[in-house]
Amino acid sequence: MLYKFKSKAAGDVIMLGPNGDQVLRLLGREPAPKGIFELEHLPALVATLERAVAEDDAARQDGDGGADEPRGKGDGVTLRQRVWPLVEMLKRAHAAREVITWGA
Repeated sequence: MLYKFKSKAAGDVIMLGPNGDQVLRLLGREPAPKGIFELEHLPALVATLERAVAEDDAARQDGDGGADEPRGKGDGVTLRQRVWPLVEMLKRAHAAREVITWGA
């Protein structure tokens, strides 16, 4: 499944199913094929994602034990990189007073 986040304020953001599920869970939502982020919730959603990114960055710093520490699957793309387009969309949508919807 693909998630396609849409807003009149920004270009579409597309995420693969597992990544979209992860982001929705971080935002306190159950993964669903369709949904909406209402205007009044956008600043809190940005703050939630920024806090999750900071925690992920700190965990990566703490877990960076060197070459003999095994690297897990998916370590190539950080949470910061994965959610940056959506954070930018949230900020632009809030500034333009537009909602964000998503669908499969």
